[in-house]
Amino acid sequence: MRDEVDLRLRVTRRVAGAEGVAVLDLADATGAPLPPWDPGAHIDLRLPGGMVRQYSLCGDPADRTTWRIGVLREPDGRGGSAHVHDAVREGTVVDARGPRNHFALVDAPRYLFIAGGIGVTPIVPMVAAVAAAGAHWDLHYGGRSRRSMAFLDALGARATLYPQDEVGLIDLDRVLGRPLAGTAVYCCGPEPLLSAVERRCAAWPAGSLHVERFAPRAAAGPLEAFEVELAASGLTLTVPPNQSVLRALEEAGVEVLSSCREGTCGTCETPVLAGRVDHRDSLLTPDERAANDTMFVCVSRAAGPRLVLDL
Repeated sequence: MRDEVDLRLRVTRRVAGAEGVAVLDLADATGAPLPPWDPGAHIDLRLPGGMVRQYSLCGDPADRTTWRIGVLREPDGRGGSAHVHDAVREGTVVDARGPRNHFALVDAPRYLFIAGGIGVTPIVPMVAAVAAAGAHWDLHYGGRSRRSMAFLDALGARATLYPQDEVGLIDLDRVLGRPLAGTAVYCCGPEPLLSAVERRCAAWPAGSLHVERFAPRAAAGPLEAFEVELAASGLTLTVPPNQSVLRALEEAGVEVLSSCREGTCGTCETPVLAGRVDHRDSLLTPDERAANDTMFVCVSRAAGPRLVLDL
């Protein structure tokens, strides 16, 4: 993963990408080139009132002058998207951090993309990349209506569209009913779509499915106290049931970068040297969880009495 940076970005262009979607082009406020990124990357926007929101980069990775994001207004959200829609205009300067990528493209002879609503944003540069590489790809893209579906022009005629008010939901039984060896499946969208895709891909070869969530999956399991040993300092902390590892570290004066605090952004990823992890994040694949060598300390806990972290 490339190093993340803190930036001040100026909105150079703002357009309506679709009904309820604002598309913003962002440039470095000093005119400097932006850090490189790969398809699947996202950035944090730091908004007033301490709000931090993650948005996928959906422009051209070769363009070092501009980052593009698409922001859906969430009527029942926590205020971040409303602020972007109501207060962020051309010329507005915003604070950002990134880029960060936990949804990177793997090499594969064939790709199957499934997108729901604003979840299409990380898929747009992926489609462009695999098409330029000459790989075989299919995209199934669903939305409430054709008017609400962003970036249709960028996706071209190859995309299979599912405006719900015209044709209903994506036919996942048809799309995923037959496992295909050598096919990488990428899915981003609302939780019901992600969960449905995960169920159907359970019969696919291990490692086929790649998903990205911007809302935390429901955590399960009891909350027990445990100890965390910090290998670099030798400090041992007790994490009580009502506290996260991240909060315990902060109270002990141990600095760990963090952002979302709900297991979706990946900022607080921390190497694990010993002990079993109770993974409660929305990022790691089953194989990555089984490896037991990393955790996101904002939500994940110990699955035993003690963890040793590389801190």
